[in-house]
Amino acid sequence: MKILKLLNKFFLSILVTFFIFLKISYSEEQPVDIWNIDKSKLDQNDANNNESNEIIKNENSNQILILDNLKLEPQNPIKEIKFEQNLDSSKIKILGLYDPDDFGLSLNMWSNSDGDQLKNIFAKLNKMSLSKDAKELMNISLLTNAYQPQKNISEDEFIEIKSDWLIKNSDLILIEEYILKNQIFDTHPKLTRHLIDQHLSRANVEKICEIFSKNINPLNDDYLSKFNIYCLIKNGKNEEAQLIFDLKKENGFNDVYFEKKISNLLGYTSQIDKTISEKSILDFHLAHQTNPQFIFEPKETTDKLIWKYLSSFNLLSAFKEIDISELDKISTLEKATHDKNYSEEDLFELYKRFQFNLNQLLNVREHMQSLSNIESRALVYQKILLESEKIEKLKLLKILKESFKKDNLENAFDNELKKFLDVMEPRDIPDNLTSFYYTNIEISKKVEKKIKFNKDVMHQSKLISYFDGNYSKSKLEKDLQNFLKKIKKKEYLFSKKDQIFLESLKSDGIEVPKKYDDLYKINQSEIPSDIQVMINNDEKGAALLRIIEVIGQDDLERIDDDTMYFIIATLNQLNIDKIRNDILLKVLPLKV
Repeated sequence: MKILKLLNKFFLSILVTFFIFLKISYSEEQPVDIWNIDKSKLDQNDANNNESNEIIKNENSNQILILDNLKLEPQNPIKEIKFEQNLDSSKIKILGLYDPDDFGLSLNMWSNSDGDQLKNIFAKLNKMSLSKDAKELMNISLLTNAYQPQKNISEDEFIEIKSDWLIKNSDLILIEEYILKNQIFDTHPKLTRHLIDQHLSRANVEKICEIFSKNINPLNDDYLSKFNIYCLIKNGKNEEAQLIFDLKKENGFNDVYFEKKISNLLGYTSQIDKTISEKSILDFHLAHQTNPQFIFEPKETTDKLIWKYLSSFNLLSAFKEIDISELDKISTLEKATHDKNYSEEDLFELYKRFQFNLNQLLNVREHMQSLSNIESRALVYQKILLESEKIEKLKLLKILKESFKKDNLENAFDNELKKFLDVMEPRDIPDNLTSFYYTNIEISKKVEKKIKFNKDVMHQSKLISYFDGNYSKSKLEKDLQNFLKKIKKKEYLFSKKDQIFLESLKSDGIEVPKKYDDLYKINQSEIPSDIQVMINNDEKGAALLRIIEVIGQDDLERIDDDTMYFIIATLNQLNIDKIRNDILLKVLPLKV
């Protein structure tokens, strides 16, 4: 018993020591609440440590804090700190791909713009078929990192404008880069859906699942979530797919069709659900993937994406056995061919199966009138194959093309027509058919031409190398003066492009002696008033959009000198040098 008491005392002393140690440790390590300091203690500390205090001005609250160097205790407790709402970085969203410095732009390129004016310009651009040059500028203007415009346009509206442009342009590589870099899969799902639907229609399923694997945020959009679940199953991550699916069901998700297809893919049921939904290309794909005997016959009303899907997965072979009496089905195929979802070669193989007598083949023009449009096209095509006279064949090709065009199917006879025209010599084409020939012949892509310097023309001389970064300022000024001195001594036709060249140099601070000002007296091309207002307000983004609108469907090389002058003048005033230099190197040099 005595030993037991001693042990109890021993353990009791250990416990007391332990709790004392904890208390000391806790009091030493416990963080100090600097906003709830006893004022008497604060005054005492102030008196004892007056020499070690620092006076710091808090810019947000305009209060003076006297902080003890050791204890960081303020002289006066602050009840509230107020920050400017504009400084809340969590609310600032910058979505883009390019660094503004790379193009002479800035984060504030949209800040001074009126949203109503921007929406009006975008509406006009959306109706235009832009040239390659204009598209490149459009990508730069919309995908450069910058703050959103604030006046008369919401953040969602501006981001939707970007999405609408990317969807219209449908550069899948660019869209993918934009979505992945900004991680906006679920923010504006319309763009992500366009990307994955286009890939699926091309049978690029692995690419889609690779894209989803790079998403780091939860997916709330039902369509994207379903696609993600399918990709997880496809990649053997069944448990993860099942977990996500169960969580979605708990949150109210209900899609019986999808659940049946997923259950089949997960192996929970061996029963084949032969239901085919065309509600989305994903639903259609799931029907195809879960049914080994999948057969589908598209109609004229079938979505273009599904037509492309059927073609990409080689599911249109059944049409090769179509009966030629089924003109409604052939009409559907013609429409699909026009939309580039069915092979021209397969369509014309079908035309070969029509039966015509010798009289019809000898007198095509007479018998065309008594046949349906489809039958008449088949008759003309067979005659083209039999015709040996090149001029007559060319006339028949024109008739066939016009027949397709009359039924709004001109794209259905595109590649095959070019094959016929390719074997013909341009010099053998009669004058009355040259327009038809050159309109439809395959035009070779432009070969990239090299710059050839012309020492007698200023804007074609080696001086233009400055815009490519291959000229020091001091050397340029010296060589420029020598060139100006030389042309002043002789008759020189000073062109608008020469003026564009010189004005751009002056804008960059290159010294051009005033004695050469009389070399040109060209009336300056007037900058449109609305663009000048944008320049004055430093609206770089809006001004770029107006320049894109001016360029429209034209290549830069085809734009007249007066228009080019005000485009370059605008870029000069806004100091958008990188874009200006790229344009100048396209339009000024002599290329061979």
